[in-house]
This record gives sequence, structure tokens and C-alpha cells, in this order.
Amino acid sequence: MMLRPVVGLVAILALAPAVHAAALSEDGPSCDGNTFQMVECLKAKTAQWDKRLNAAYQKAVQDAQPAQREQLRAAQRLWIQYRDANCLYYGMGEGTIARLDAGECMRSMTEARAKEFEGLGRQ
Repeated sequence: MMLRPVVGLVAILALAPAVHAAALSEDGPSCDGNTFQMVECLKAKTAQWDKRLNAAYQKAVQDAQPAQREQLRAAQRLWIQYRDANCLYYGMGEGTIARLDAGECMRSMTEARAKEFEGLGRQ
């Protein structure tokens, strides 16, 4: 019977815009292409999030109570060490996918930390 494959195809095509929209993140379209292009794209996205992180961190330091400032600085230094070590773990995996995993790790952790600082004072 030919009806089932056609119904399945119609369902897939109906979902295509939603899937495409989900692939677009807050920092632009998903990184497609060959491995080199994908890694470079992830580096660029990480750099954008790093700028946001640095701006939000500076504001957090400025807004912190005097007694909190040194603790915030110490916590951020430790967070950077953790992020770098955590993402290095992914980078030491097998094959070229490890480079992508490590790049996505850096991007996503940097994004999360930037959003954390951007949300300070709004909780």
C-alpha cells in the first residue's frame, strides 16, 4: 500500500520548518559544512559568547558587594579552569568528531556562563 509512505513524508515535511527553526540558535544558524568549517564556526560563536561573558562578568564585579568581589574573581578563575579541562576531555576523543565535541563544549559552556552573569540581579 502506497498511502503509509506518503503520509509519513507529509508528516516529515510538515515538521521541517520547526526542525529548521530549532537548528537556529540565539547566536545564528547552526554550523554546517566540512569539519574545518564547523570547527571555525564554533570558534566564532564561542568568541561572540566570550565577549558577552566578559561584559557581563565585568558588570557583576562592579555590582558586587566589596566582600563578594574577590570571591567572584576566584570563582571565575576556577570556572575557566573547569571549562577548559572539561572541554579538553571531549577533544581527546576518537576521530574528527572529537574536535566538534570540544568546540561545542566550549561554546555551550561559555554561553551558559554568560547567561548566568547576565541574569544576576534578576532572580
